[in-house]
Amino acid sequence: MNSGDESTGAMRAVADRGACCGYGVCAEICPEVFKLDEAGLVYVEDDIVPAELVERAKEGSEACPQVALQIVPLEG
Repeated sequence: MNSGDESTGAMRAVADRGACCGYGVCAEICPEVFKLDEAGLVYVEDDIVPAELVERAKEGSEACPQVALQIVPLEG
């Protein structure tokens, strides 16, 4: 039974670059999803998070001291 919860659906990463202060904790935890540009600010090359990286991506987003990241369900 798929009720649309995030454990069964595709997820995407959302980065608020305006809120990012460049701590880089997210990229240390999940460098496959979170990248840092030359100024040290977060970006995502592909916002779709592979299923095998969802937990680490969530951990990286939750570790952000500026709350600049979210892992959210991909709405189709």
